[in-house]
Amino acid sequence: MNFLAHIYLSNDNDYIKIGNFIADSIRGKHYDHLPADIQKGIILHRAIDTFTDLHPVFRQSTKRLHERYHHYAGVIVDIFYDHFLAKNWSKYSNEDLGDFAENFYQILRDNTVFLNEKILGMMPYLIKQNWLFNYQFKDEIARTLRQMDQRTKNNSQMQFSIEELQEFYTDFENEFTIFFEELRAYANEKLQTL
Repeated sequence: MNFLAHIYLSNDNDYIKIGNFIADSIRGKHYDHLPADIQKGIILHRAIDTFTDLHPVFRQSTKRLHERYHHYAGVIVDIFYDHFLAKNWSKYSNEDLGDFAENFYQILRDNTVFLNEKILGMMPYLIKQNWLFNYQFKDEIARTLRQMDQRTKNNSQMQFSIEELQEFYTDFENEFTIFFEELRAYANEKLQTL
Protein backbone atom coordinates (compact mmCIF):
# COMPACT_ATOMS: atom_id res chain seq x y z
CA MET A 1 0.00 0.00 0.00
CA ASN A 2 1.06 3.58 -0.57
CA PHE A 3 1.01 6.70 1.66
CA LEU A 4 -2.73 7.30 1.92
CA ALA A 5 -3.59 3.75 2.94
CA HIS A 6 -0.79 3.55 5.50
CA ILE A 7 -1.88 6.80 7.15
CA TYR A 8 -5.54 5.79 7.08
CA LEU A 9 -4.79 2.40 8.65
CA SER A 10 -3.11 4.11 11.62
CA ASN A 11 -6.53 5.12 12.97
CA ASP A 12 -6.55 8.34 15.01
CA ASN A 13 -3.11 8.23 16.64
CA ASP A 14 -0.91 11.03 15.23
CA TYR A 15 2.37 9.39 16.20
CA ILE A 16 1.37 6.03 14.72
CA LYS A 17 0.47 7.91 11.53
CA ILE A 18 3.94 9.49 11.49
CA GLY A 19 5.65 6.14 12.04
CA ASN A 20 3.56 4.45 9.37
CA PHE A 21 4.38 7.29 6.96
CA ILE A 22 8.16 7.41 7.57
CA ALA A 23 8.75 3.65 7.83
CA ASP A 24 10.16 3.18 4.33
CA SER A 25 12.88 5.72 5.10
CA ILE A 26 14.00 3.85 8.24
CA ARG A 27 16.53 1.06 7.85
CA GLY A 28 16.42 -2.01 10.03
CA LYS A 29 15.80 -1.22 13.70
CA HIS A 30 17.21 2.32 13.61
CA TYR A 31 14.13 3.75 15.27
CA ASP A 32 14.55 3.02 18.99
CA HIS A 33 15.26 6.73 19.69
CA LEU A 34 11.76 7.67 18.50
CA PRO A 35 8.62 7.87 20.71
CA ALA A 36 6.93 4.52 21.36
CA ASP A 37 3.89 5.22 19.18
CA ILE A 38 6.06 6.24 16.22
CA GLN A 39 7.88 2.93 16.67
CA LYS A 40 4.50 1.17 16.65
CA GLY A 41 3.67 2.94 13.39
CA ILE A 42 6.88 1.68 11.81
CA ILE A 43 6.14 -1.88 12.96
CA LEU A 44 2.56 -1.59 11.71
CA HIS A 45 3.78 -0.35 8.32
CA ARG A 46 6.06 -3.33 7.92
CA ALA A 47 3.30 -5.74 8.96
CA ILE A 48 0.95 -4.14 6.41
CA ASP A 49 3.58 -4.48 3.69
CA THR A 50 4.14 -8.16 4.47
CA PHE A 51 0.39 -8.86 4.58
CA THR A 52 -0.06 -7.02 1.27
CA ASP A 53 2.81 -8.70 -0.59
CA LEU A 54 1.58 -12.17 0.37
CA HIS A 55 -2.12 -11.60 -0.21
CA PRO A 56 -3.55 -13.57 -3.17
CA VAL A 57 -5.78 -10.71 -4.37
CA PHE A 58 -2.89 -8.22 -4.37
CA ARG A 59 -0.78 -10.80 -6.20
CA GLN A 60 -3.56 -11.21 -8.74
CA SER A 61 -3.35 -7.45 -9.42
CA THR A 62 0.44 -7.52 -9.74
CA LYS A 63 0.32 -10.55 -12.03
CA ARG A 64 -1.48 -8.43 -14.61
CA LEU A 65 1.54 -6.09 -14.67
CA HIS A 66 4.46 -8.41 -14.02
CA GLU A 67 5.40 -9.28 -17.58
CA ARG A 68 5.79 -5.64 -18.58
CA TYR A 69 7.06 -4.07 -15.31
CA HIS A 70 8.70 -7.00 -13.50
CA HIS A 71 9.54 -6.21 -9.85
CA TYR A 72 7.97 -2.75 -10.13
CA ALA A 73 4.50 -4.33 -10.47
CA GLY A 74 3.95 -4.24 -6.70
CA VAL A 75 4.92 -0.58 -6.45
CA ILE A 76 2.51 0.25 -9.27
CA VAL A 77 -0.37 -1.64 -7.66
CA ASP A 78 0.32 0.16 -4.37
CA ILE A 79 -0.29 3.44 -6.19
CA PHE A 80 -3.36 2.09 -8.01
CA TYR A 81 -4.84 0.95 -4.71
CA ASP A 82 -4.27 4.38 -3.12
CA HIS A 83 -6.16 5.81 -6.09
CA PHE A 84 -9.14 3.57 -5.36
CA LEU A 85 -9.01 4.39 -1.66
CA ALA A 86 -9.04 8.13 -2.44
CA LYS A 87 -11.72 7.75 -5.11
CA ASN A 88 -14.00 5.79 -2.75
CA TRP A 89 -12.95 7.65 0.41
CA SER A 90 -16.47 8.31 1.69
CA LYS A 91 -17.03 4.56 1.83
CA TYR A 92 -14.20 4.20 4.36
CA SER A 93 -14.25 7.44 6.35
CA ASN A 94 -16.72 10.04 7.63
CA GLU A 95 -13.97 12.66 7.44
CA ASP A 96 -13.65 14.64 4.21
CA LEU A 97 -10.54 13.56 2.28
CA GLY A 98 -9.35 17.15 1.92
CA ASP A 99 -9.60 17.66 5.67
CA PHE A 100 -7.90 14.33 6.35
CA ALA A 101 -5.00 15.28 4.08
CA GLU A 102 -4.61 18.78 5.55
CA ASN A 103 -4.76 17.42 9.10
CA PHE A 104 -1.97 14.98 8.30
CA TYR A 105 0.18 17.68 6.68
CA GLN A 106 -0.23 19.70 9.90
CA ILE A 107 0.82 16.67 11.96
CA LEU A 108 4.03 16.54 9.90
CA ARG A 109 4.63 20.30 10.27
CA ASP A 110 4.17 20.03 14.03
CA ASN A 111 6.56 17.07 14.38
CA THR A 112 9.49 17.79 12.07
CA VAL A 113 11.86 16.93 14.92
CA PHE A 114 11.02 13.25 14.32
CA LEU A 115 11.45 13.33 10.53
CA ASN A 116 14.66 12.40 8.76
CA GLU A 117 16.23 14.26 5.83
CA LYS A 118 14.54 12.10 3.20
CA ILE A 119 11.07 12.83 4.58
CA LEU A 120 11.85 16.52 5.15
CA GLY A 121 13.01 16.75 1.53
CA MET A 122 9.83 15.13 0.22
CA MET A 123 7.42 17.01 2.51
CA PRO A 124 7.17 20.29 0.54
CA TYR A 125 6.16 18.36 -2.61
CA LEU A 126 3.71 16.16 -0.71
CA ILE A 127 1.98 19.23 0.69
CA LYS A 128 2.21 21.65 -2.25
CA GLN A 129 1.00 19.06 -4.76
CA ASN A 130 -1.48 17.68 -2.18
CA TRP A 131 -0.68 14.07 -3.03
CA LEU A 132 -3.06 12.50 -0.53
CA PHE A 133 -6.08 14.37 -1.87
CA ASN A 134 -5.08 14.19 -5.52
CA TYR A 135 -4.64 10.41 -5.61
CA GLN A 136 -8.34 10.26 -6.48
CA PHE A 137 -7.68 11.72 -9.95
CA LYS A 138 -6.32 9.52 -12.75
CA ASP A 139 -4.22 12.33 -14.23
CA GLU A 140 -2.50 12.75 -10.86
CA ILE A 141 -1.80 9.02 -10.73
CA ALA A 142 -0.27 9.34 -14.20
CA ARG A 143 1.92 12.22 -12.96
CA THR A 144 3.00 10.20 -9.91
CA LEU A 145 3.95 7.26 -12.12
CA ARG A 146 5.96 9.55 -14.44
CA GLN A 147 7.85 11.01 -11.48
CA MET A 148 8.59 7.57 -10.08
CA ASP A 149 9.78 6.41 -13.48
CA GLN A 150 12.14 9.39 -13.67
CA ARG A 151 13.62 8.38 -10.30
CA THR A 152 14.54 5.03 -11.87
CA LYS A 153 16.05 6.87 -14.88
CA ASN A 154 13.06 5.55 -16.86
CA ASN A 155 14.22 1.96 -16.38
CA SER A 156 10.97 0.95 -14.68
CA GLN A 157 8.71 2.23 -17.47
CA MET A 158 6.11 2.80 -14.73
CA GLN A 159 4.73 5.84 -16.53
CA PHE A 160 3.14 3.54 -19.10
CA SER A 161 1.23 1.53 -16.50
CA ILE A 162 -1.54 4.13 -16.65
CA GLU A 163 -2.51 2.21 -19.80
CA GLU A 164 -3.16 -0.95 -17.78
CA LEU A 165 -5.00 1.05 -15.14
CA GLN A 166 -7.39 2.33 -17.82
CA GLU A 167 -7.72 -1.01 -19.61
CA PHE A 168 -8.35 -3.07 -16.46
CA TYR A 169 -9.86 -0.32 -14.29
CA THR A 170 -12.85 -2.32 -13.07
CA ASP A 171 -10.73 -5.40 -12.35
CA PHE A 172 -8.23 -3.42 -10.29
CA GLU A 173 -11.01 -1.62 -8.40
CA ASN A 174 -12.82 -4.85 -7.60
CA GLU A 175 -9.59 -6.44 -6.39
CA PHE A 176 -8.83 -3.40 -4.25
CA THR A 177 -12.28 -3.52 -2.66
CA ILE A 178 -11.95 -7.19 -1.69
CA PHE A 179 -8.37 -6.81 -0.52
CA PHE A 180 -8.86 -3.60 1.46
CA GLU A 181 -11.63 -5.03 3.62
CA GLU A 182 -9.28 -7.81 4.71
CA LEU A 183 -6.38 -5.39 5.17
CA ARG A 184 -8.47 -3.08 7.36
CA ALA A 185 -9.42 -5.98 9.62
CA TYR A 186 -5.80 -7.15 9.77
CA ALA A 187 -4.43 -3.67 10.57
CA ASN A 188 -7.00 -3.10 13.32
CA GLU A 189 -6.11 -6.45 14.86
CA LYS A 190 -2.39 -5.71 14.59
CA LEU A 191 -2.84 -2.32 16.28
CA GLN A 192 -4.43 -4.08 19.27
CA THR A 193 -1.31 -6.22 19.76
CA LEU A 194 1.27 -3.40 19.51
